[in-house]
Amino acid sequence: MTLKTIGLLGGMSWQSTAIYYDQINRMVEASLGGLHSARIVLVSVDFAEIVAAQRAGRWDLAGQRLAEGARALRRAGADCVLICTNTMHLVASDVAAATDLPLIDIIDATGAALLAAGRTNPLLLATAYTMQHGFYQQRMREGSALEVSVPPEAQRAQMHGIIFDELCRGTVRDSSRACVQAMVAEAAAAGADSVILGCTEICMLVDGTALALPCFDSTRIHAEAAVAFALSGMDLADRAA
Repeated sequence: MTLKTIGLLGGMSWQSTAIYYDQINRMVEASLGGLHSARIVLVSVDFAEIVAAQRAGRWDLAGQRLAEGARALRRAGADCVLICTNTMHLVASDVAAATDLPLIDIIDATGAALLAAGRTNPLLLATAYTMQHGFYQQRMREGSALEVSVPPEAQRAQMHGIIFDELCRGTVRDSSRACVQAMVAEAAAAGADSVILGCTEICMLVDGTALALPCFDSTRIHAEAAVAFALSGMDLADRAA
């Protein structure tokens, strides 16, 4: 059997979608060796349209756009769907309902990684939408019994600005890295036992070695889940070929 085809619903932002493509292919190459690479179908939306819907509170419209993208992935031969952004998992149910393909959920994958590491009180760093709407915390609580905390309001606004004004535009600033490190150190002092990089761009700014708490990079975790799915149809002989 061959690799299953990973369907990426990306462009939100394209900076992080490029990270998905890079990491997934590197993981497949490491698993299979030689010149192997991932079978990927990508539907990349216009992020400006999604951001406009977010700002207007039109999550229904954003959900429709992503559902259309999921159907396009299905027509193109994808075997699964990944929404390559944490925030847009707010409309994950719309995307899941759009096709019969399995949706590999970034929140579920990250929760499983936290549980496997014995962490139960993570700090969530993400867009303001993700931190304030509560869907992320609720799914983590229901699926993994994790109690997720978020920074104070002023820090949430600061984090949101770093993501949209800098990282989504490809800008990485040392001053912003220092801000994130300070947020994590403050949360550690308050009792958090880990930190979720809950926006797919944050890994551009920091990694686990630079933070005061064990770091769970949702982008990498999501990519790992996609690769595990892609490899699941192959037997040992296929992998050795």
